[in-house]
Amino acid sequence: MLKRSKLFLLTFFIIFAILVGFSFKYFVDEKPKVVFVLRTLDNQYWEIIRAGIEQGCKDFGIDGKVMAPRNGTAEEQMKMLKNVLEEPPDVLVISPAISPDIIPNLEEFVKRNIPVLLIDTDEPWKNKTAYIGTNNIELGRKAGILMGAMLQPGDKVALIGRESSVERERIKGAKDSLEAAGINIAAETLILSIDDKEYDQNVKKVIGTILLQHPDLKGVITSTDYLAIPVIKVLQEQGLTMPVTGADGIIKMLELIEKGTLIGTVAQNPYDMGYLSVEAALKVTKGEKIKRYIDSGVDIITEDNVKQKLDFLKKVLK
Repeated sequence: MLKRSKLFLLTFFIIFAILVGFSFKYFVDEKPKVVFVLRTLDNQYWEIIRAGIEQGCKDFGIDGKVMAPRNGTAEEQMKMLKNVLEEPPDVLVISPAISPDIIPNLEEFVKRNIPVLLIDTDEPWKNKTAYIGTNNIELGRKAGILMGAMLQPGDKVALIGRESSVERERIKGAKDSLEAAGINIAAETLILSIDDKEYDQNVKKVIGTILLQHPDLKGVITSTDYLAIPVIKVLQEQGLTMPVTGADGIIKMLELIEKGTLIGTVAQNPYDMGYLSVEAALKVTKGEKIKRYIDSGVDIITEDNVKQKLDFLKKVLK
C-alpha cells in the first residue's frame, strides 16, 4: 500500500512538473510580438531611436524586432512590409518612407487587425493607431526663438531644409518665430532631396551661394543636424562665426556646443521616441486606449545642459 502511495505521489509530481514546464513555455511564448520598421539605420539619429526601442523591449517584456531598408528607399521598405505581413506581428511600428504607395501597404495590416503606429514621421492617414514623435512646427518655432535670442532685430538669417513635409513644418515654425522677433529671412531653400546621398556637398554649395548673395548673413537654421554640420564646415573654412541650429541632437552636433563652436541648438529626443513607441505598442496589445499623438518633446541645448545630454547618448550607444 505504501509503495502504491509513493508511486502515486511520484507520478503526480512528474505530471505537475510537466504542466508547470508547459505553462512557463506558454507564457514565455506569449510575449507580444512587435516589429519596428525604421526608415534607415545608417546614421546616428536612427541608432539612437533603435537604442530606445531595444531598452523599451527589455523593460516591457516585448518580443521586438527592429529592421530597416539597407539603402533607405521606399521600394525596399514596401518589400520589407510584405515580408513582415507574412509573420505577422501583434503590432507594427513604422517610420514610413516618403511615397504615395506606402499607405496602401499599411492598409493591408489594418485589414488583418494589426494596429499600425507611426514613429518619427507622421502621415495624414485615418487608420493609424497613433503617431509617436516630434511636433515639427514646435521644433522650428523653438529654433527661431533661440536664433532670435542670439541676434538683433534686422539681422539676416538663412533657412535650409529638404523636400519633405516634416522639414517644411520645421522651416515654417522657424520662419514664424523669426518674423515675430524682427529677424529678416535672407534666404529660404527646400530644394535639397531627402534621398540625396551627396547632401553634404550639395549643402556646401547652397550655403556658399547664400553667403555670396548675402555677405552680411548673421545666422543659419537648418532642418536637421545632417545639414547643419556641413554648413558649419563652410563657415569655418571662410573664417566666419555665426549661430547655426539643427534638429536632431546627435553627438557630433552636441560636441560643437561643448567645444564652444556653437552657442546652442534645438534637438529632438530620438531615444525617448523609440522607448515611448514600445510602451504605446504594449498598451495597444492589452486593448488599452492610447493618445493618437504622443509627443516625444524638443530640447534646447546650450553649454548648461550639453554635457548631461552627451553623457547619456554615449552611454546608450555603447
